[in-house]
Amino acid sequence: MEVKVEGEASGNLSVPAVKLLINGEFLESKSSDYIPVVNPATQEVTSRLPQTTEGEFNAAVQAAKDAFPKWRDTPVSTRARVMLKLQHLINANMDELAASVTQEQGKTLADARGDVFRGLEVVEYACGIAPQLMGEFVENVSSGIDTYSLRQPLGVCAGICPFNFPAMIPLWMFPMAAATGNTFILKPSEKDPGASMLLAELALKAGLPKGVLNIVHGTHDTVNRILDHPDIKAISFVGSNNAGRYIYSRGSANGKRVQANKGAKNHAVVLPDANFDSTVNALTGAAFGAAGQRCMAISAAVFVGGMGRYKEALVEKAKSLKVSAGWEPGTDLGPVISKESKARIESLIGSGISQGAECPLDGRGITVPDYPHGNFIGPTLLTGVKPHMDCYQEEIFGPVLVCLEVDTLDQAIALVNANKHGNGTAVFTHSGAAARKFQNEIDVGMVGINIPIPVPLPFFSFSGWRESFDGDLNMYGAMGAQFFTRTKTVTASWKDFDPQASSQAIPGLAGVGASTPGKH
Repeated sequence: MEVKVEGEASGNLSVPAVKLLINGEFLESKSSDYIPVVNPATQEVTSRLPQTTEGEFNAAVQAAKDAFPKWRDTPVSTRARVMLKLQHLINANMDELAASVTQEQGKTLADARGDVFRGLEVVEYACGIAPQLMGEFVENVSSGIDTYSLRQPLGVCAGICPFNFPAMIPLWMFPMAAATGNTFILKPSEKDPGASMLLAELALKAGLPKGVLNIVHGTHDTVNRILDHPDIKAISFVGSNNAGRYIYSRGSANGKRVQANKGAKNHAVVLPDANFDSTVNALTGAAFGAAGQRCMAISAAVFVGGMGRYKEALVEKAKSLKVSAGWEPGTDLGPVISKESKARIESLIGSGISQGAECPLDGRGITVPDYPHGNFIGPTLLTGVKPHMDCYQEEIFGPVLVCLEVDTLDQAIALVNANKHGNGTAVFTHSGAAARKFQNEIDVGMVGINIPIPVPLPFFSFSGWRESFDGDLNMYGAMGAQFFTRTKTVTASWKDFDPQASSQAIPGLAGVGASTPGKH
């Protein structure tokens, strides 16, 4: 079936359909409802994404359910070898994956390779999953009785992905789920599904059996089916606050285990003794890199003792950044994901100015040669920002750094802690005492000390707090393995019985299990 997609820049354009993955086969959807996937730098419609039908969704869940018993019983070493092969294939196909991310999401090729690589690190962690599946054992809790625990997979799990990391977030989800013995339903973002489809192809080549990974597409209806289907036992989500609250609430109400990584307002606290040049570089990269579209971006800088010469230095550094299509050589910032996102970011910049902030660098209305239709916003600096302003209260999710000033470190800590979000934060200082005070008193889950974006490597976990996370087990690392497993506790008695009282006595087992060997 051919679907024509109408668009301002695309006209009438026939484009390929994104396929479903059900029971090991890539299938054309029977849906009549498609969503255009748009290149944010050109407005070219690159593909059309189906709204998965109810029948297709149920078939995907049934395939995962059918595949679970055999995959659960597959030795952990065999599952790990599949992850090792997947790791190799992702490395070998890094450029193709990065190109897909840049075309659909807009970030630079360098950022896109980083997107893939940070997900690859979780695959590498999953290759060594066995120690995270070990239980506990206590011998002789009572006479001849042992108690031990097993960590067992949940069954069919699901993941709902955001647009901003189309390779990394799927790789945070399905490798951990599969390595721990679960089967998986993945819903990529409708804005950039290409990387997930490529990763699924690689997973099948790596030896992941049919039905272990399935991919469905869509928006609200597909999400609600994930939240409501009785055979789905757990849900991973990364995205906005509103969506996260809804998914956590509805999923939990349906008896599912849910981890929901939500929004953020990440602060960098700059103390007077901070290294000036390295701090300017760190703030510039953390605020404007990836066009600010990452949940660990530094979007608020708090200058203790005043901003001083940082204002001019940040303006000059930001002006030097090249804004263009992500595949153009030397590009530092690509476009934001959509026209709607661009309009929202520009509105928040405008509200900051109208509420009294100064704007020494305004990225609105930027002209990018050769890409007049792109969703581009240049680096923007708002100074003199106060906590009540919308530009501070809201997660902007664009290349905008809001700057606040306080007199003391205590005031800076109080300001950060008063914000509802608790994803990441950073402090820049040469003082070990100040850094230690900051890490101890700050009410935020991930802290950088002279590190602007403190995303943990996968042998730790991504530990957002407060309004930035709903759930009790965070993503990847040890907590990620715990999320996808549950504990079964076994208490066993293997005492010898009187052979005369049972015709089932086994020769040679006399005394085995007795509290005093040889006496029974």
